[in-house]
Amino acid sequence: MDFLDIAGKTFLVFGVANRKSVAFSIGQVLSEAKAHVIYSVRSAERKESVAKILPGADIFVCDVERELEIKKLAEDISKKYPKIHGIVHSIAFANYEEGLKPFHETKRKDFLQSIDISCYSLIAIANEFKDRLDEKASVVTISISTTKIAAEPYGFMAPVKAALDSTICFLAKSFSSFSQVRFNSVNAGPLKTSASAGIPGSVNYYTMVPVSANIISRITVSFIKCPVSNYRRIIWIESFKMRLYCIRLKSIIIQGYLINFSFKIGIGIIV
Repeated sequence: MDFLDIAGKTFLVFGVANRKSVAFSIGQVLSEAKAHVIYSVRSAERKESVAKILPGADIFVCDVERELEIKKLAEDISKKYPKIHGIVHSIAFANYEEGLKPFHETKRKDFLQSIDISCYSLIAIANEFKDRLDEKASVVTISISTTKIAAEPYGFMAPVKAALDSTICFLAKSFSSFSQVRFNSVNAGPLKTSASAGIPGSVNYYTMVPVSANIISRITVSFIKCPVSNYRRIIWIESFKMRLYCIRLKSIIIQGYLINFSFKIGIGIIV
């Protein structure tokens, strides 16, 4: 029995860089559930490195900063896969080459580039794939635990993620006029990834995360039935054990509605 009801369905995953990528873990769980997973990476060089950790996977190249490449990606994928049942948008970038500065000193070009890659790319991808998505497809993005307070260690990426959260709401509303495609956001606490390692001071930030004997190794996204949603499936979080940190899920956006809650993933203790 296919508990997740995704066996044989096709999912497009953006954002794999290495084994520590959130997108990598998501792709693994989808594959374990017998879904067909295809990937999109930023460059030919990235495709070559990702192919080594995902042997046999169908990997496409698309730089989301270039709208023509997003358009070409949709065209190329549709030639092999007429219908896509789900898209995972796990893409984010912020230029911290000069270190973490006070927010008011953020450079315009750095902020706009981060908005373009981390937020607008979801709008562009959704638009190009709108006619290629299954009528009940699901689009998922990865955000952060909170954008309601000033999380200084996250720098100017935090307001960029706030824009992403709002974008999910507007995409859900916009697509509802002609489809049943669902747009959801998983807003996790600190995750130990190679991308987070690029944030100045991120190591210190992890010391604020509670440590537990039942530790979690990865957070993954699946699609299951749940009565909370008016649609058939929403996002669920799975987690597995690892050595270092206990990650807390803070909130989730379901079809444009922000639901705040907190619990220890994989431990089952309400806190």
